Formats: sequence, C-alpha cells, structure tokens
Amino acid sequence: MISPPKSVLGRIIDDLGSTLVEVVAGEPDPSRPVGGVLIHDPLDEPSGIPDPLVLGVGVYGAGEVAALVERSAALGAAAVIVRSPVEVDGRLKEAVAESGVPVLGLTPGASWAPISALLRSLLAVDEAGEAHTTGEPLAGDLFALANATAALLDGPVTVEDRNGRVLAFSSRQDEGDEARIATILERQVPYDKLRMLEERGAFHELYSSDRPVYLDTIVDKPRVAIGIRAGGEILGSIWVVVREPLTEDRDRSLMEAAKVAALHLLGRRAGEDVGGRLRADLLAKVLEGGSGAADAAARLGLSAHPACVLALAVTGQFSGPDRVAVAQRACQALTLHLSAVHPQAATAQLDEIVYAILPAASDEAALRVAQTFLERIGVRVSAVIGLGRTAARPAELRRSRTEADRALRVLRSGRSPLRAARLTDVWVPSLLLEVADRVSVEDDLSGAAVTRLRAYDAQHGTALTETLSAWLDTFGDVIAAAAAVHVHPNTFRYRLKRLAEVAGLDLSDPEARFEAMLHLRLTKPGG
Repeated sequence: MISPPKSVLGRIIDDLGSTLVEVVAGEPDPSRPVGGVLIHDPLDEPSGIPDPLVLGVGVYGAGEVAALVERSAALGAAAVIVRSPVEVDGRLKEAVAESGVPVLGLTPGASWAPISALLRSLLAVDEAGEAHTTGEPLAGDLFALANATAALLDGPVTVEDRNGRVLAFSSRQDEGDEARIATILERQVPYDKLRMLEERGAFHELYSSDRPVYLDTIVDKPRVAIGIRAGGEILGSIWVVVREPLTEDRDRSLMEAAKVAALHLLGRRAGEDVGGRLRADLLAKVLEGGSGAADAAARLGLSAHPACVLALAVTGQFSGPDRVAVAQRACQALTLHLSAVHPQAATAQLDEIVYAILPAASDEAALRVAQTFLERIGVRVSAVIGLGRTAARPAELRRSRTEADRALRVLRSGRSPLRAARLTDVWVPSLLLEVADRVSVEDDLSGAAVTRLRAYDAQHGTALTETLSAWLDTFGDVIAAAAAVHVHPNTFRYRLKRLAEVAGLDLSDPEARFEAMLHLRLTKPGG
C-alpha cells in the first residue's frame, strides 16, 4: 500500500471534486502546498497558518471577493473559497492576476462547517501519510487506511461506526453518488438512507457475514461493505463505492482492512469511553450542585465565566434504540456547534437528554445560540431545547438546570410552538403542567363540574364539554363559539343552558368560569 501524497492544492481540488468546488477565477498551481484552513474574519487578526486555504464565509459580490483575495495574498494563501455563484469583474480578475491567488466557488447548499471539517481531515490524512514512509498505513490511522483501501479496490471508501457516523474517508469521494456526497458533507449517513438499508435487510446481511457483501439495488451506485468485528462484537463497517462485485483477491484485501480498522476502533473506544465518562460525570456533578460542583466546574474550565444550562431532547416517533442513536447524533452536532461558539462549552448526554453548559453573557445570547443550532440542523434531527437563566457562579448552575428541564418539558409536551425557549418564555404552560401533576396524584376531582360534564357526555354521546370549552375560549361570544363547533347559535344556546344544569355550573360567576377553564386546561378527557 502506498502512503498518501503530500498536501498540495491540486490534490485537494481533485478530492473535493467538481460537485463541491469549481475554479471561478485564476489558474490554480496543482503543486502549491497547503498548510491549513483559515476562516476569514474581517474584524480579527489572522492566525499564522502557513499557505492557508481561506474560507470566505459571508463574502459576496465581486468587490468583496477581490478585497479578500488581496488580503489573502498578504497571508501567503494558496487559494480562496467563496460561495457560488461568483460575479467575476475586471477588479477581481486583476486582483487574482497580481496576487496569484485563485478563487474557488463552493456549491450552493453546502454548509461551511462540514466543508471546513472535510478540508482539515484531508490535510490530516496527508500529514499522517507524510510522517509514515514504510509503505503501509499505520494501524491507528483510519484515514490512511481508507485511502490505501480505496487505492487497492479502485473506489472511494468510508469507515463508519454502527450509527452511520463517518469516522474516516478516502479521497475521490466525488466519484460517488448523491447519497455518498451527502454522507461526507454531514459526516453522517442520512437518516432516511439508514432506515432504507435497515428495512431492506442490508445491515442484517452485513452483520451476519464475516465476508464482504455486495449491494447493488439500494443506492444509485453499487457498494461493497464489510463489518468491522472484534471478539464477536460489531464495531462498525467499511463501505466502498464500486462498479461491480470484487474479485477474490480484492475481497481478501477488504477483509484485512477490516481487521486493521478493528484494532484502531478498539483503541479509540477505550480512550473515548474513559474521557467521555469522565466529562459526563463532571458535568452531572456540576448540574446536581453540592459540595463537589465548584471543583467539577473548575476541571471543566467553567469557573471564570457566567454560564447557563441548555437541555436538548429529540422529538418525533422513535423506538428506544432509534431515539438513543438520534440523541447521540444530536449530542455530537451540538458539541461541535457550541465548541465554535465558546471553547469552554461542556456537553454530555445523560440518558435521553443532552445537557450543555454554555458560557454566555446573557440569557438572550444563549437563546440565539440555541435557535441558530436548531435552524442549522433543520428537519434532519427533530429536537427542542430548554434553557435556564445565566448563572454568575457554578453554584447557581443547578437552578439553571432545573429551569432548563422545566422549559424542555413544555416544549416536549407540545404546549408551545417554540423549538427553543427559556422558562420565562413558557412559564404559564410550565406552571399548568406542574399543577396537573399534583392534581393527577393527590386530588380527587370526581365532584367537579367539568368531571360531571365529561361523565354525562360519555354516557349520552353529547358534546357539552366541547360546548363549554368553546364558550370559554371565545369569552362568552355565542356566535363565534357556535361557529367554532359548527352548530347553529340557537342550538349552541340550548346546549349552554343544558350543560349549566348538568354540571351545576353558574356561568355568570367569574370564579366558577375560571375554575372550569383551569380544569379543562389541566386535565385530559376522563381526568
């Protein structure tokens, strides 16, 4: 096996492929070295990365792009990447010609965060290959293994864990289909593809065999996959985009690659398990409060800044294993997002809830972060986030966690249309839920007016409870209430009189009206 070539601009452009980037101005030098990735910030001094690829996030228009090229030339940039379509005018052409810095256009719809991670991963692959000169990939280097396997099997490779998360990938991914490109961009197999593979038995076939499995009817381009095993346990899988079934020799090569990948994943899991458990334990200790909270916060680096607690839960219809897997993906995505906001943000998954402690100057700032995250994940992961108030000291984070849990409960119950909320945003629904808990456990409402109405409706097939609810919701406006339940106003007036008799309810009494309204809000039919 051959180690990957050195990081040069030509190879990176080839690896990204025309599906992700295109040259829009200048002539890239294929042999130009690339030393790192730099995200353009007009208000910050650039870091000293040699020969960077400059990502022009939020840079639009020929004038702005030309200014970015000129500034990047002073940094010794290898190239500039901006969002397509790119307007190329005389000034931009002149800036590119004088600086020698070409401009690449990023395809519309591709997110900057995955592109940045993808570029850094490609550079990491090259660094590993450059450091290793024996001709074989290091067992601990999954990216080098993926590239070597791709060279042997003549197809782009991904190494994935059991949840479809991409752990490593080879070059030449632009030779794959749309499903593969989406997988690389998000570093995760799309959820609908995972479900389709599961429903068609692909995972059962893959995990029940120790040999490569050829799949040609599930996605656009055929795949060969093999499970990564250790001691009878499935650790993940290797996937190769191919044109036809593998030969016997190539089958053996893929089986050997799976053994090497197993050694890597076992070592990686041992380190991650210890580190992840430690971080989760420290975060849980901070959230619980008590004598050890301050020390745990200090070990997490959270003592120096005001911070608040975020509590994220996955919504939607998922079974137990699916819900856990989706929550894990949400935790990974939230961790990545918050780390870009503040390097000291701490995230951990406790059961099905993902908790984060985010250093933030105010509740409003934290809410904006949560809203931005939910907007970025869109419908790919259905989730809601509750937030507690900002705590000036670690000792106050327990209260922030309690508030985040209360807000999250409201959002999960569907009593609010919001996807992210502070307790102050959903205080009344939260209070109603808590009162409803007490009512359901401690209080007997069998003699209450609404209870009598519901019992009468159930026995006689009437709709008196619905009538009362409509009348209260419209502040006693009979015409509007009748329209809401689709009956004639005279019919509604008769029902209103009848329900007052059945329930023993004085509708002219404001206290009685309030009690009935509260009872309807607190209890479901039959409560």
